Amino acid sequence: MSFLACRVFKDPDIRHELVQMETDELTEANTLIKVDYSSINYKDALAASGRGAIMKSFPLNAGVDLSGTVVESTDAALTAGDKVVVNGCGLGESFDGGLAEYARVDSQFVMKQPQGYSGRESMIIGTAGFTAALAIHRMENNGQTPDKGPIVVTGASGGVGSFAINLLSKKGYETVAVTSQASMHDYLQDLGATEVKTLSELELSDKPLAKAAYGGLIDNIGGETLSRLMASIDLWGNIACIGLAQSPKLQATVIPLILRGVSLLGVSSTNCPMGLRSELWNQFGQDMPLPDFDKILSQEIALKDVSPYFDELIDNKHRGRLIVNCQS
Repeated sequence: MSFLACRVFKDPDIRHELVQMETDELTEANTLIKVDYSSINYKDALAASGRGAIMKSFPLNAGVDLSGTVVESTDAALTAGDKVVVNGCGLGESFDGGLAEYARVDSQFVMKQPQGYSGRESMIIGTAGFTAALAIHRMENNGQTPDKGPIVVTGASGGVGSFAINLLSKKGYETVAVTSQASMHDYLQDLGATEVKTLSELELSDKPLAKAAYGGLIDNIGGETLSRLMASIDLWGNIACIGLAQSPKLQATVIPLILRGVSLLGVSSTNCPMGLRSELWNQFGQDMPLPDFDKILSQEIALKDVSPYFDELIDNKHRGRLIVNCQS
């Protein structure tokens, strides 16, 4: 069976092409899925553009997310016609990903489509929304509550940041959305941000312990910003560390951790245990509110049109979420 895929090669430079391939060329696994929707995440853009070392082998189809329909599986728990979701777990990194009309995935990574929202809406959530939900879950499991004070969200106009602002506001938190783009202020306020600020407007101190101004932090950029914000988190607040858009380096002191009980929590959506992964996906619309899909969705595009969007996303030319209709 011939189908279209966004395939990434290394020869020796990393590049992607839209190619026709056969299902028997896909990574070996026990479940064949017809991909209805995928999405473009920052990680996908890094992989397909060659601007980041994401893929473990080549060639591979890009895409760390997919929602679709089971075509066939040797796992008795899955039958042809089942609607399913896959995100992370090596998809688009260790084996062929979701930016294709078909994907073959090991059934241990496949989840039934949660009730309460559609496969298309699953891809608006995607890895970005799942990561934001995982960050909030980790923070709340460690005692984060709205009465501890506002949560700062850096990289707020991106996929993870947009979901974090929207979900936190729906859960009753005050939020401070941090963005470098003045054009994003109205968008972030519409998602529920209490305040929208630039990094300079935060007036961050370079002292190891600054005024305790915030209850917690969801950080998407790392580097100096994370280091300095740590000093401004109040007693027993939590920091969810997600991204490294500014820098992977962390040059800080332990003083906020040992004098204020601040916790630094790592958030890894790729290898989140399947039990917790399934629990969080099924909590949307229940313990975790459903996001405002129409506000967070930036654009829906066809698979054949993905190429320009990789560099554009890395260069911060899009807000919220880009989803891909793989069957259009």
